[in-house]
Amino acid sequence: MWSEGRRTGDDRMRLLNAGFGNLVMAERVVALVNADAAPIRRLIQSAREEGRAVDATAGRKTRTVLILDSGHLLLSALQPETLAARLAEPGETGRRNGTEEGETE
Repeated sequence: MWSEGRRTGDDRMRLLNAGFGNLVMAERVVALVNADAAPIRRLIQSAREEGRAVDATAGRKTRTVLILDSGHLLLSALQPETLAARLAEPGETGRRNGTEEGETE
C-alpha cells in the first residue's frame, strides 16, 4: 500500500506496506528475495547477529526479505509476489476487506 508522507520538494515520500502495519520507504528497497533459500537464511542470521535485521512478521513465518540500501534486512510474512505488485503499482492498496493478505484480526 502506498501512503503519502512528508513532502520532499515537489515529490512525496512513498511508503510500502510490508504487512501488519509496517511501512518502509519504497526508495530504500534494493531487492525483494524469497526467504526459503539457504544463502538467504545465512544472510538473515548474520544480520540478526549484527543488529541489521528488522522483523516485521508479527510472529509469522518469514516469506520475503527486503534488502535496503542501508544494508538492513526487513523480514516480511507476505509473499514476494504481493510486495512486488505493491512496488510496481502505486495505486493498488493490496488490501481485501480491510485486512492484508494472510493477516487476521
